[in-house]
Amino acid sequence: MKEFIRGSQNIIMNKLQIAKLFRTKCLAAVLGLAGCFCNMSVALASEDLLEHGRYVFYAAGCVSCHTRDQLMAGGRPLVSPFGTFYPPNVTPHREYGIGAWSEEDFLRALREGLNPQGEHYYPAFPYPSYTRMTRQDMQALYAYLMTLPASSRGIQPHDLPWPFSSRPMVAYWKAGRFTSGEFPTDPDKSPQWNRGAYLADALGHCSECHTPRDYLGTPRRDRYLAGTCTGPDGRRVPNITPDRDTGIGHWTCEALMTFLKTGKKPDGSYTDSLMAEVLGTSCMQLTRDDLHSLAIYLQSLPPIHNDLDALCAPFDDSSFYD
Repeated sequence: MKEFIRGSQNIIMNKLQIAKLFRTKCLAAVLGLAGCFCNMSVALASEDLLEHGRYVFYAAGCVSCHTRDQLMAGGRPLVSPFGTFYPPNVTPHREYGIGAWSEEDFLRALREGLNPQGEHYYPAFPYPSYTRMTRQDMQALYAYLMTLPASSRGIQPHDLPWPFSSRPMVAYWKAGRFTSGEFPTDPDKSPQWNRGAYLADALGHCSECHTPRDYLGTPRRDRYLAGTCTGPDGRRVPNITPDRDTGIGHWTCEALMTFLKTGKKPDGSYTDSLMAEVLGTSCMQLTRDDLHSLAIYLQSLPPIHNDLDALCAPFDDSSFYD
């Protein structure tokens, strides 16, 4: 009888041990699956963030200024009335690029126009527009830039005459001409209009080229997007307000969207030179919805008559003095 009881106890103990082992393995399997699902969620979130960042990268027109022969490695000269600027290397190289920057360093550059050491950037870097970006767009752009190939190209110093060569003087320029902060939506306007305004004023920074500037380089808000004779590399930049005589007032919304997507103008010709590059590396990458929003916004602006044909050296008189 005692042997029977001991045998029964052994059987019960064995069953308890088996049950405990089974529960342990089940728990491990469940935790393993949970970990797997968590890793999948993180991976999917990362993919979403990078895809978001890639879209912002093109919408913000990063390529055209920062790429000479290596993607985002800088060194391309940007000729202006104030001297020649050389956009820097913004690849994730830790010494020559922004690889050693934290996310907050990057956001500070866009929002406040300051480098990690607290020095002011020249407004040739369009932070007066980028400051209006949302924090989420800035974070996504940072994440995407950190996935690009790193380049060891060094930073080339700007070629600027005094007083424009004095970086501390930028602080005085910013004091009365620069306001940091996100784009404020207009509750009286439609979501499409607000999206178009955000694309034009923050991401696309259209005003940086299409708005004439005063003698200190401040965009003239009373001539917003009315075109200028002294754009990048000394080129004429057209009036894109809806003025029918000197702007794009005779373009339909569909024609404007077609131009932004293909470079084809209403007369059947195609844009060339710098604008073709801008379209190819920025606007052509936008969704149709965003192109529509951008067109809606541009067509809603006040028309400004600005006859660049009359203002921008209507004839070449250099031969008169030969």
